[in-house]
Amino acid sequence: MAVKLFYRTQRDLAKAINDLVDAYWLDTITEEELILGVKSMYLNNQDKLMKDGVFTKVIQQQCGKRRLLLIMKIVGINK
Repeated sequence: MAVKLFYRTQRDLAKAINDLVDAYWLDTITEEELILGVKSMYLNNQDKLMKDGVFTKVIQQQCGKRRLLLIMKIVGINK
């Protein structure tokens, strides 16, 4: 699964996160691919993903709690 490095909007980023996590849950991609994809998205799009240490409202609404908990574990964010 190809993952872009840079996304134009928060909604584009949220859709990419959803697609990536869902592909992992459906066993379409490996755990390593998920981790690499999430880390690259996080490093290159921090301004769209988080604000003041929490996920932006658009990301929260589009991705949901279960996906964001997984993202937090991968990038090492503590609540």
